[in-house]
Amino acid sequence: MKEYASERADETDRVLTIEEHAEDFTGVTASYQAVRQYPQKSLASHVLGYLGPLSKDNLADPKYKELPAGSQIGRVGLEAAYDDPLRGTSGVQKLVVDKDGNVTGTLNTLDARAGDDLVLSLDAGVQKVAEDALQAGILQARGQYDKTNNRNYVAPNGAVVVQEVDTGRIVAMASYPSYDPTLFVGKVLTKDYVALRDAPGKPLISNATQGLFAPGSTFKIVSTAAAVAAGSSIDGYYPCPSEITFGNKTFHNFEGESTSANIDFRTTLIKSCDTVYYQLAYDEWVRDGGPQGNARPREAFPKMARAWGFGSRTGVDVPDELRGLITDRGYKQRYWAQAKGDYCAGAKRRVKGSYLQQLDQEFCTDGYRYNAGDAVNFAIGQGDVLVTPLQLTSAYSALANGGTLYAPRLAKGLLSADGRTVTPIPPVRTGRLPASPQVLAYMRSALTGVPQLGGTAEKAFQKFPFGRLQIAGKTGTADVRGKSPTSWFASFAPAATPKYAIVVMVPEAGTGGTTAAPIARAIWDGMYGLEGRRAVLGNGLPTALPVVRGDGSIAPPGTRVPVPPRVLRPTPAPLPTPGVSALGQLPFADLPRRRPAGGGA
Repeated sequence: MKEYASERADETDRVLTIEEHAEDFTGVTASYQAVRQYPQKSLASHVLGYLGPLSKDNLADPKYKELPAGSQIGRVGLEAAYDDPLRGTSGVQKLVVDKDGNVTGTLNTLDARAGDDLVLSLDAGVQKVAEDALQAGILQARGQYDKTNNRNYVAPNGAVVVQEVDTGRIVAMASYPSYDPTLFVGKVLTKDYVALRDAPGKPLISNATQGLFAPGSTFKIVSTAAAVAAGSSIDGYYPCPSEITFGNKTFHNFEGESTSANIDFRTTLIKSCDTVYYQLAYDEWVRDGGPQGNARPREAFPKMARAWGFGSRTGVDVPDELRGLITDRGYKQRYWAQAKGDYCAGAKRRVKGSYLQQLDQEFCTDGYRYNAGDAVNFAIGQGDVLVTPLQLTSAYSALANGGTLYAPRLAKGLLSADGRTVTPIPPVRTGRLPASPQVLAYMRSALTGVPQLGGTAEKAFQKFPFGRLQIAGKTGTADVRGKSPTSWFASFAPAATPKYAIVVMVPEAGTGGTTAAPIARAIWDGMYGLEGRRAVLGNGLPTALPVVRGDGSIAPPGTRVPVPPRVLRPTPAPLPTPGVSALGQLPFADLPRRRPAGGGA
């Protein structure tokens, strides 16, 4: 920071010299422009985003027609979502001149308005813990040998989301690899941008909101709710063989686990028995008419998945969020109609009998059918099912809080520069899970056994102090053809009265219990100060907004400062225009506003 301060001082001296001796610098002018500072470097860079100069496309947009040349606008992240309130308004003065160009009066004046401060729900301490744990877990995975593929795990990237279950507010959202947004201060060189864009792991992509992955067994909470809605008893017992055959294809339990006796849903979730869900999904597929389908198929599993928020954007207040993919009979028909020409051409072009030729031929002739394999793979979060880590976090938050879905929120409020106006950004409810309180409570209770009691995450949580923090969770190990599995762990705690949900995802990193679950454990340790760690969460997140002092600086919530009376502005629309930057103090209490050109406080 000392070096940076020295550089800034030198720049100021140069500007003052030019302004004071303009006659010595013919054709040179000095102008002022707001510049972002990133004292915490890459921390939360995917969430915050960065600024960039107006482009030719922007100049054609009426939204930006009043901005002076050289203005900076938000490009991604919160910078883009809250660009308007952060930027403020430039001052304008219209003058009256005579034919000789002499000013004879003032027609009108529009005072400049400094941009607002944006208050976030992100906690810098939790964000740092999440990013550190994610990076450490990925590096450890890369040192582990993958017996199936005869190489070490690749683990190219990953994501973590920490969310308040009762509000939907995001406490931390990490994506690895990351980048330092300082690169974008001023004007980024094309070669530097291209190098960053194409770097291994795609650092500019937020894996939390823009990465699509098969969720594996973490999806079984949805399938359990779907099976019960379709008529299966939540208190029933079901066979769990090591494999099961439908038609000419055999489906296996992961690593061949099986039991000699029937098991209930609780044990099914704890042990993550795939064949239970294969059979339930197959029975429902047959009931719906098999490959041809009947006139009105119930499609209990896809409908339940959509009701839990999958296949749709969560509504998080950053742009470019992906929808994910939830397939059904209608989707198969539509996709086949669009793509059959390419597949049929591939079936003729490729080497006859090759794997790709057979795939193309099968799709060309039969791609419109919703087959048994589609249905049973769907039930265990495989096949065509694709989700973002944020979608999965929202679903587990809804399970934890009793059934309410929220639009994830990073922003808590806007504060005007003079402290007079406060604009809260409250939580937004988007739906209710179509499952009874009894079914949701049953699944919450069952998931407490996953990190212990012989569950799939027991090894990752050996000697964990469950007496201080009871954790409920579910592992996921999603197979990807030609690659190592995607590792997932979705969790919430305290299990009896959940406050936070944490989802960890690392592709090509092995089982959920070996990579993702240990990362989640490290985050829970850091948040609550367990196993020798210092607690970064303290007494939880502040519920009130900070205040603005008379000099424009920000004070913590509850600080008594002599400020003018505040005016409570109406709450903004639930979904603000899509992505801010520069970090505040713990928690991410404030992001500096952009000073408008032409004056302003």
